[in-house]
Amino acid sequence: MLSKKSVVAGLVMMFVLTNASAADHTIMQNSKSFKLAGSQIEEMTIKAGDTIHFKNEDPFFHNIFSLSDLKTFDLGSYPAGESKAVVFDAAGEVEVECAIHPQMYLLLTVE
Repeated sequence: MLSKKSVVAGLVMMFVLTNASAADHTIMQNSKSFKLAGSQIEEMTIKAGDTIHFKNEDPFFHNIFSLSDLKTFDLGSYPAGESKAVVFDAAGEVEVECAIHPQMYLLLTVE
């Protein structure tokens, strides 16, 4: 039989290992589109626990949001040079859009 101490230590180790593998990604908003490493993207796959930083590189405001059941969020309007982050903690698909520029669309697959 495992002791309480062993169980707690195991759970802490699982938590540390899970969070240690989480990655940070930066998606730029540029020319009214989502870009990664300078290239326009409409789809992206990430791991559960990853964080995406949405950085505004346009000279005008963006308002990034999702109404997806998996992850609902609204980052509000923010100006050029600012970045806002979202942690995607469950597997599935998330549709990301801009409330100001309806042509901006990104489908995130979270594994």
